[in-house]
Parts: sequence; structure tokens; C-alpha cells
Amino acid sequence: MECVLLLLMVTACAAITQDLSGKMFTFPQETNTAYVKLTPKIVDFGAITVCLRTITDLNRNYALFSLSATSSHNAFLIFKPTTDGIEIYVHDQAETFGGEDYKVNTWHSICSTWDSVTGVAQLWLDNKPFIRKYVGGARIKMPSIIIGQEQDSHGGGFDKTQSFVGMMSDVHMWDYTLSTCEIQKYMLDRNLTPGNVLNWKALDYKTYGRVLTEQKTTCSCTE
Repeated sequence: MECVLLLLMVTACAAITQDLSGKMFTFPQETNTAYVKLTPKIVDFGAITVCLRTITDLNRNYALFSLSATSSHNAFLIFKPTTDGIEIYVHDQAETFGGEDYKVNTWHSICSTWDSVTGVAQLWLDNKPFIRKYVGGARIKMPSIIIGQEQDSHGGGFDKTQSFVGMMSDVHMWDYTLSTCEIQKYMLDRNLTPGNVLNWKALDYKTYGRVLTEQKTTCSCTE
């Protein structure tokens, strides 16, 4: 009975809504079992903006943000390939945003937008906008949203060679395209309007496998 009660308590603690201000998710090893499942407040999208901050030492390909729908596994995917650039997938169609200065062991701020009316996507990296590119795509419905892994099926199909190893923080998602000024506010960490789909300050999430929730590391120590 005690073991059953303990299991129920652990399960309840794993699925929570929490203010993660000043915190980060740490993915400390390559695996196909460690990830965070994010529960959105809205499940039908005609437009998307996703912003996040990340640090890693990986030199292989890996997923930064994976949104799968029943109609397409890569309904909205932010992916870092081994080659130059960052890829944005919409309904399994990809465009590469290249020429970036993406250093390892450095915190990076990333935002991506997409609109189904124009079919255009855009990437921002560390307050630098890239050119707008056409990826097409219809509305996205009934999402499964995961960070730490890339979904090859709806809610699963993980491959450890595409897993994320590092730290991630300040994940927000909106069901509209943020203005340039709002994206700059995110990049500079200034009075951002929180995501209305995913809000880091009130995040509904559940961790699986070896994922740590820790205070975000800084270099502001004093003697």
C-alpha cells in the first residue's frame, strides 16, 4: 500500500502547472526516454510563434521543439541539423535558415514564426532576423508538443541520435505571429507578453526519464 501511495504521489507531482521563471530543464544525457511533454492551452492553430533559450555542446543533429499532429509528424518542428543552419518544418515541409553564428556551450535565444495564410516562416537567432521563406501549410490541429526529442510518430517514435542534450529555458508559444518589437522584447528579456499557448511562467508539463528542473545557471557570482 505504501508503494502504491508513493507511486501516485510521484505521478501527481510530474504533471503540474508551475511558474518556471529563473529555471531551466536540463537534459544531461543522450537517450530516447528523456523528454518533457507540454500541454497547450489551445489546440487549433492558423499561425504559430515559438520562442526558447538553449545551450548545448552537440555537433550532431537534434530537435529543439517538436510539435506533431495526427496528420503530420513534423507539423511544426525547429531542428538543428549537423550542417549549417536551423530548419523549420511545417507539415513535414522544411526550409533551412543558414549563415548563423551558432556556437556550442553558449546560450542562444531562438524565435520562429509561421502563418498559414501566407505560408511564410521566419527565424530569429539572438535578436538577428533571417529572411522570410515560404513553407506552406494548412491549419494545425490536435498537437502533441515535446521538447528533448523529435517525434517520428504522434507522441513517440523517438531516436536518441536526434535527442537534445543540454539546457533549455523560457519556452513560450503563441497562436499568432509576434511583431518584430515583441520578439525583440523576448530576445532582450524585457516585459514580454507571455505565450497564450505555452507560458513559461505558468507551464503545464510532465517530465519523463532523466530530465532535471534546476535554477538557471548564470555567471554573476560575487566574492
